[in-house]
Amino acid sequence: MSLPSTPPPGIEVTDLVRAYRGAAPGTRNALDGITFTVEHGRTTALLGPNGAGKTTLARILSTLLTPTSGTVRVAGFDTVREPKAVRAAIGLVLGGERGLYGRLTAEQNVRYWAAMCGLGRRETRQRTRAVLERLGLAEHRARPVETFSRGMLQRVHLARALVTGPRVLILDEPTAGMDPNAAHGFLALVRDLQEQGTTILLTTHDMHEARELGDQVLLLDQGRIAAAGSPAELLADLADRRTVTVAHAPAPALAALDHVLDGCHRTGTGGLRFTVTGTGQLAAAVRVLAETGCSGVAISDPSLGDVYRSVIPDREFSVR
Repeated sequence: MSLPSTPPPGIEVTDLVRAYRGAAPGTRNALDGITFTVEHGRTTALLGPNGAGKTTLARILSTLLTPTSGTVRVAGFDTVREPKAVRAAIGLVLGGERGLYGRLTAEQNVRYWAAMCGLGRRETRQRTRAVLERLGLAEHRARPVETFSRGMLQRVHLARALVTGPRVLILDEPTAGMDPNAAHGFLALVRDLQEQGTTILLTTHDMHEARELGDQVLLLDQGRIAAAGSPAELLADLADRRTVTVAHAPAPALAALDHVLDGCHRTGTGGLRFTVTGTGQLAAAVRVLAETGCSGVAISDPSLGDVYRSVIPDREFSVR
């Protein structure tokens, strides 16, 4: 009696390079030799600044771009040699309004995509109705999507991605521009997919999304992986750091803190914000705050945002 075979990893990327077309010699590649694996049924969150290569990677995984070198396999299929098999195995959700036909209804958009993917007429009809019902779009199925809110548009994107029953779901900044309620609802749907064993790659700027959804987090910077690990593993590197915010700080507090800290910055409201390392430095800082009459003191544990800032330098906007 043969044992059931183990599913291949959802995503395997090895030494992936994607050069900018027509770039001058010496120009950094859009993706510069990255390697990682997303195991079957797991979620990887990809974080990085604009231009880091996140969307380029999503497009390569979905066969919209080809690698300059290296190999990429999705659901066990090579994206260059077996693109049709890859497309049949994936669902792609892009942020914003890209990819939808505004004058078509939600149902027409989803059915059109199902037909393009080769589903028969009866199966297309059945699956479209089921996925619209599942995503709370059944009562809006006859409305043109150009009348939809941002959150509803993203539900249509997700419906279109799910109608083919994908094994791997690629989400490229899916909640960009959503209000908090819409984003919360969308992420709840993603959690349902996680529980059903869907492999997910999520590119995002949202640290909360990455920590809540990611089994693995990759920090991508200038086309290279700057750090990788589970949220807990990444946070462990900053375990002895704390961020201190002060609502009101008299002028002498800043000078006194300079003697026990490497530096701190005033906030726009006349308060302070600084980071301490270790219990000794924290105790010294708290003592100074008490002696100088500071109020509204809050101490917070390190966050994934702190990990991001410690790994990826701010090249766009820095307050001094």
